[in-house]
Amino acid sequence: MGIFRKKYKWGVIYTILLIAFTAYVVLDTFVIARVYAKVPSVENAGIQNASESTLSANPVMESTSQATPKEIAGQNNTMPFTGTVVITDNSYIDRNIRITITKYREYDTTIYVADVWVSSAEYLQTAFARGAFGRNITENTSTIAKANNAILAINGDYYGAQTKGYVLKNGVLYRESASGNKEDLVIWADGSFEIITEGEVTAQTLAEDGALQVLSFGPALIMDGAIVVSENEEVGKAKASNPRTAIGIIDELHYLFVVSDGRTSTSEGLSLYQLAEFMQGLGADVAYNLDGGGSSTMVFNGEVINNPTTNGNIIKERSVSDIVYIGY
Repeated sequence: MGIFRKKYKWGVIYTILLIAFTAYVVLDTFVIARVYAKVPSVENAGIQNASESTLSANPVMESTSQATPKEIAGQNNTMPFTGTVVITDNSYIDRNIRITITKYREYDTTIYVADVWVSSAEYLQTAFARGAFGRNITENTSTIAKANNAILAINGDYYGAQTKGYVLKNGVLYRESASGNKEDLVIWADGSFEIITEGEVTAQTLAEDGALQVLSFGPALIMDGAIVVSENEEVGKAKASNPRTAIGIIDELHYLFVVSDGRTSTSEGLSLYQLAEFMQGLGADVAYNLDGGGSSTMVFNGEVINNPTTNGNIIKERSVSDIVYIGY
């Protein structure tokens, strides 16, 4: 009887230890924040005071049937850079940056497009949640945007949801383990876009060749002006219609930031093919899909302008690990 009790006692202890270890592994993987690298602080000038010259506020510009999406996007090219900051509810102009926000209604979905011109690729940046690279480190897109004085921001590739995949931000390489045949978007020092496949070129090579950013989510939507996703292609097990976030380039230093609503009674959401089709209509030469669903968020001048939601019941931002933004 004593031997039986002893074996039973050790069995209970083993079970408790096993449960505790399993709980720790789960918490360490999904909950406990671990900082691997702090991002060097950079003194930002921030958004200049607009009191010198500010236009009267207007609501976010609605697209009209009189012009195609491409024509509307191209209108920003006629807007002059100015030494003073000019801000409205749907635009921002200074000596280096021009942004116009337009709200479209396509595919039974509300889509927000930021048409962006910059004088240099240095104003197209990325930022980590809490200013650190690591595991389970997240903040709302709007919080990260505020911390970095972003004029315009969208959620990024959510590197923290993956254990592999290149992480190269603002010219600094943080993770170089390849994730299968994942398609990445490389933003070079001259501001040009290129789609590469992880494993076919190393992250170290990209860093040495002058990559400023590597966004690792995907897939690529448009290359050389042509749609490169099939009508049925989807990210993992995601639904066919979702909130979406994407970034694209029209021509030199002329970019598109796109976020769509979805999963609500007023916005169905987009398939990858619909997103690609829409961005092709805007004139995108290269376009790339970023983290979507509940993560999809666009922030302009400190305000969330879309309706982020995970399940459609509550309009609320989802915390993410990184953003792509325009700012100083």
